[in-house]
Amino acid sequence: MRVGALVPSCLLVACAALCADVTTAAACYPPPVDAAVVAPFIAPSCEYCPGHRGLDFATRPGQPVVAVGAGVASFVGLVAGVRYVVVAQDDGRRATYGRLATSRVSPGARVDAGSIVGTAADLLFFGLRSGERYIDPAPLLGHWRRNPWLVPVDGSARRPGAPPRLVCGNPHQGG
Repeated sequence: MRVGALVPSCLLVACAALCADVTTAAACYPPPVDAAVVAPFIAPSCEYCPGHRGLDFATRPGQPVVAVGAGVASFVGLVAGVRYVVVAQDDGRRATYGRLATSRVSPGARVDAGSIVGTAADLLFFGLRSGERYIDPAPLLGHWRRNPWLVPVDGSARRPGAPPRLVCGNPHQGG
């Protein structure tokens, strides 16, 4: 089963167009959802010690969750009643999408960057592993920048603005 990248949202369509170039260049990944991070990565002090091995995003129920990189779905299923999709990415990293309401991929399926892997519940967990080591995904995620455009005030039809572009770096540091 091959997962397509057609999504009704202009943000996700823009992601599908940009993801291949971005992940190939390894500059940064597009975020898996357009939502605020509400829980940061907290590195554990040892392999089995407590920590938070990814990011939590405050999502809307049913919000599409997209793959940040191309690869193969290596795990799709429930762990302790929680739905997860793990994608073994072509760049050697493994991306984990957790707390999903639904999944749209099957184990072994090829996943394109920007394609929908599932839908979110109230929170989305997103984690990255390099080998068996969890890494902080925040520095590797870009953010979408939308250029401002003028909106008519005379009641005429509004033209769409330019598509957003992925910018690497921290948006709070001038990205």
